[in-house]
Amino acid sequence: MKPPAAMTNFFIAGKALTNLSGFKNLKGLVLIILWLPVLAFAHPISQGAMTIDVAPDKLIVHARVSTEEVLVTDAFGSSNAASLAEAWQAHGQYFLSHVQIQADQQTLTGQVLKVSESGANHILYDLEYALPKPAKQLSISQNLLNEFLYAPGNPWEASFVVSVQENGKTQHQGLLLTAKQPLAIALNGDSANDNRRLFADYLHHGLMHILTGYDHLLFVIALVLATATLWDLVKVISVFTLAHTLTLTLSVLDIVRLPSSVVEPMIAGSIVLVALVNVFWPQQSRGAFRLLTVFFFGLFHGLGFAGGLLEAMAGLPTETIGLAIVAFSVGVEFGHQIVVLPVFFALRQLARFKPADKAHDYRLAVTRVGSLVISVAGMVYFWAAL
Repeated sequence: MKPPAAMTNFFIAGKALTNLSGFKNLKGLVLIILWLPVLAFAHPISQGAMTIDVAPDKLIVHARVSTEEVLVTDAFGSSNAASLAEAWQAHGQYFLSHVQIQADQQTLTGQVLKVSESGANHILYDLEYALPKPAKQLSISQNLLNEFLYAPGNPWEASFVVSVQENGKTQHQGLLLTAKQPLAIALNGDSANDNRRLFADYLHHGLMHILTGYDHLLFVIALVLATATLWDLVKVISVFTLAHTLTLTLSVLDIVRLPSSVVEPMIAGSIVLVALVNVFWPQQSRGAFRLLTVFFFGLFHGLGFAGGLLEAMAGLPTETIGLAIVAFSVGVEFGHQIVVLPVFFALRQLARFKPADKAHDYRLAVTRVGSLVISVAGMVYFWAAL
């Protein structure tokens, strides 16, 4: 299968400009500028899937990696790939060196068996690890992309939904592997604690999805800036929660799904619209109009929450996906409250330092200035998402 022409052209253009410049260290800058429409709107977490087939004498790892992950590695790393095919191959070796597998505390040595493409968005890697003897426990860790910064102090990170098969039978599924959450997997059919671990891991994943998802943060902060009372805040956040939970659920049931080319511009547009209403029509920032706006755009935020995670979980049983999404949703709500409540109460405290007759004007000025900044950031996201 050939990669899309636009992807190939971007890659070739980046390489050509790098060569013309004569400076190898410009490669990352050149490619990132060319790939800005793909990368600028992304979360710093690239999601993939991994299946581990366990045999008495070897492990076969089937990894489905997003092209985003490969391109970030090529842009910022030391690859000299002259084509996308070479970039896929080079990333296979990078993947092998950044994923560590131990069997009964003994580190395994692996090799890349096969590299293939899966549509425009994923690359498939088959890796083999020799087992000196049948294993009772596997330990898996990884630090993929961690050396590359998404933003100052915020590195990229790869996460994987992991399933384990023993003798052709699935024993563990839906497990979450991140750089901060390594996996310890008991073999020989022992999956007694899988559900408990799955819930805790996806709750944490949902929490971090919000705290590192700048698009969602900008939207909820724009909402908070315009709330005058605690009751206003409760209504707005409740409507937003209802909306994104609805579409997240419908996505899990495969009833409603939209491509990222539609969802991402709508999320970016929601940031711009809500922020500009705060600036120019503050009287419309509360009441029925605001609640309807929040509900409408909240539907698209729910689809944004679902996108990459559901792709990574494709093929898993419905009950496993359901448990993971419930935990993920709880984590998302915790993340919202961690942001929303401190911002709201900080704004209220700041207003108290002003005389009573000036407190309203001061709050309005803070709302407008803060919303103006958010709208500019939202416009950048909107351009990148188109």
